[in-house]
Amino acid sequence: MSNPQKVGVLDSYIRATTGPRIPEKEWDHKIIPQTASRLKEKYNIKIDKKAAIIPTDKELINNLFQAGMEMLVECGVYCMDTGRVVKYTEDEVWTAIKAAPKRLVLGEGRDACVLEGRRFDDSKPPHIQGGPTGAPVAEADFVAMHEAYAKEPLIGTIVDGVCATIYGYDARPDTPLEIYAVKNEAMLIRQAQARAGRPGMGL
Repeated sequence: MSNPQKVGVLDSYIRATTGPRIPEKEWDHKIIPQTASRLKEKYNIKIDKKAAIIPTDKELINNLFQAGMEMLVECGVYCMDTGRVVKYTEDEVWTAIKAAPKRLVLGEGRDACVLEGRRFDDSKPPHIQGGPTGAPVAEADFVAMHEAYAKEPLIGTIVDGVCATIYGYDARPDTPLEIYAVKNEAMLIRQAQARAGRPGMGL
């Protein structure tokens, strides 16, 4: 295996503007499902949904990874803004994997959480994120809803919802109201975390 340089933002952007042009519907309804189906057969991927959510068979785990790697290299990544496919080689994918951080600290102070990779048989409990996760939330309920999530001891970080309105107005995209809404969301979530006694909680 060669040692290619890590693909940077500029190179990814250039590939997103020069890669193969494919209609989004063809990508979503033909290329991805057909490739996934073929690789499922090739690697004999069979999962018993009743037995376990996370597979523990080492051969199956390896086959899932190999199929995923082959699918990424073969299909690439679709850029909706340009309608083109960003392609990466297997060497480039491995370089990115090796360069990825092994641990990440989310939040600060006593509310900080360490996010690390886990094996399927790891004894460490998984990191749990909680929140409306991008769902629209009424302004009147926004703080109380996020405070409720922050009060749950099992939750380490918040994945916030979206203000349905800002000062009673629709937060329309590509307008100043959208910017106000994003800033307001961040302030309200911090307010909710402080009320829950977890001001340093990751967001």
